Amino acid sequence: MSEYVRKVTRQSKPVVSHLGSLDIELTERCDNDCIHCCINLPAGDTAARAREMSTAQIEDILRQAADLGCLQVRYTGGEPLLRPDFEDLYLFARRLGFKVLVYTNARRVNEHLAGLFARIPPLVPMEVTAYGMHQKSYEAVTRSPGSFAQFRRGVDLLLEHGVPFIVKGALLPPNRDEMAEFEAWAGTLPFMDRPPGYSMFFDLRNRRDDEAKNELIRSLRVSPEDGLRILARDVAAYRAEMSEFASKFMGRPDDRLFTCGAGHGLTIDAYGRAQPCMGVRAPELTVDVRDSSLAEALDRFASLGEMRATNSEYLRRCAVCPLTGFCEQCPAKSWAEHGTLDTPVEYLCEVAHVQARFLGWLGAHEKAWKVKGLRDTAE
Repeated sequence: MSEYVRKVTRQSKPVVSHLGSLDIELTERCDNDCIHCCINLPAGDTAARAREMSTAQIEDILRQAADLGCLQVRYTGGEPLLRPDFEDLYLFARRLGFKVLVYTNARRVNEHLAGLFARIPPLVPMEVTAYGMHQKSYEAVTRSPGSFAQFRRGVDLLLEHGVPFIVKGALLPPNRDEMAEFEAWAGTLPFMDRPPGYSMFFDLRNRRDDEAKNELIRSLRVSPEDGLRILARDVAAYRAEMSEFASKFMGRPDDRLFTCGAGHGLTIDAYGRAQPCMGVRAPELTVDVRDSSLAEALDRFASLGEMRATNSEYLRRCAVCPLTGFCEQCPAKSWAEHGTLDTPVEYLCEVAHVQARFLGWLGAHEKAWKVKGLRDTAE
């Protein structure tokens, strides 16, 4: 156990409280093999399937979450529709009164499932990721022959049955030239009330299980400058949005690691391990809820807000940087990149600085942690 975790653990008192959110990764397996993915295992991985929680174990977790006042569960993966008991788990959650947010690639949406979602709606729009507008681009990302036709069929079935869903994109070399086409198509979908969002500053594999895949993910990330050009295509709107964001979310920097509210919600992985969020996989912040309970996991994570950094570079830079809240640096990103909770992620630091310079918050060569009064400038 690391020193900063040990200090908090010794001082923590059990405080069982309301469970604000629940994410369940029903499986790590996926029928796609996306070039940028930070989690996926092959759909036919029998060893992974054998380790996954049983239907009864997931239903028990859902009961506990309901007793703790949780109102919504997110089913994700991998591809959650790969689970043969997905329908049972969906209906069980709905009977408990949960809103059910389903993250899916839509490939396995068939007539039966679309009809089910129409008859017993999830009460929150499903989220479907689109990897390209054409077979060539889509399957260059998914590396799965036939996946594009299945994706389009799934989307068409959701539309035919009037099931609410939104689409989002992953901006990658095979599909970067299709942004305008993708956004035009998304604008025709009945439940899209805003332009689609994109992933482009991709996370590494937070299981820390495959350095070769991490190298591929790094090569697919957009440069900070290209990311800015995409974010600021409408310069006036971008400036207004960032000014509002800064006034709400750019806090006063300090050496606390968790400033995001982590600990009020839980992520349960496919094997019954609870973490504060999807990205933090550090063993010292993991509770096996098959041998304990969600309440015990909440107790364990109740003092995350007290955890302090000890990394000297983090203390020199991040702990005093006024871009905190604007930069995506967090324990989850640090864990994926470095296997620690408090090592600065250089890529994210540069992404934040490129945007701050464009917005006029910083000079051409200034480092934010050396500038006083930057937060007031940003607002």
